[in-house]
Order: sequence, then C-alpha cells, then structure tokens
Amino acid sequence: MTLPRGARAGAPTHVPDHGSGGTARALLTWGARRWPTWLAVGLVVVTFADGAAPLGLLATVLVVMPLCYLAFGAVRRELGTPRTLAVQITGLVGFTAVALLALGMSLPGARYLVAAGWLAHGVWDCVHHRTGKVVPRAWSDGAASWTSWGRRRSCC
Repeated sequence: MTLPRGARAGAPTHVPDHGSGGTARALLTWGARRWPTWLAVGLVVVTFADGAAPLGLLATVLVVMPLCYLAFGAVRRELGTPRTLAVQITGLVGFTAVALLALGMSLPGARYLVAAGWLAHGVWDCVHHRTGKVVPRAWSDGAASWTSWGRRRSCC
C-alpha cells in the first residue's frame, strides 16, 4: 500500500468530513483570529471616511503605536534582553521625532513626512509579524492594515 505524501505508517490517512458546516466554522474561526485587523479596518473607516484626518491626530497616533508595542512587550515579558528593549525604544524615539518634525512644518510637507512615518511603521509592523516577537502576530497584522491605509490617506 502506498501512503499519501507526508503520511506516517500507522497514522490514520482519513480526513473527517465536517460537511458544509465545517467551512462556515473555519471562516468564523479565521475571522475571530483576525480581530485586530477588523478593528483596524473599523478605525480606518471612522478616521478617514470624510477624507484626510487632521495632521495632529495622525502625528499622535504615530507616537502612540510604538507605545502600544512597548506595553505589549512588557506584558508578554519579551523586553528582557537589552537589545530588544533598545530596538523598541529606538523605534519610539524615531517615530516621535518624525511626528514632532511634522507638527513643526507647513502642511504639504508635513503630511508627506507623516505619511513616510506611517510607511516606516508599516515596515516595523511587518518585521514584528514575521518574527512573532514583542506583540502578538494578530496585533501586528492589524497594525499593518491600519498603517498602510493611514499612510495612503494622510497625504492624499
């Protein structure tokens, strides 16, 4: 008897059929695990539904996001190594500097600077998602969704 690829001898090769309810249940489970992404989509709609958000709000969120990462890291006890803590604090300082610089500039340039900061934070989110460190992957997934929309809407 030839076993299917990846099957072990003695292990059951039968996959139980859950019927049509299995697909719906799988979709609900997938959607429930993505709650931060759904939250981010809701925040995008509320924030940007009527056009570009105020520059002050966008700059403030750019500072608050790394603070959330530090809080998650502290709660999850993943800031224990000096390198990890230094990287997170460097991110906070960098995003805060971008926000403060943007608040001191005139509008067209300030919006593009905030958009660049949000783009950089999207990369930051993706790195955290890939490594699975500091924040839960679902959070960095939602944050990446939020920052990609925020970057797009902050300068347009």
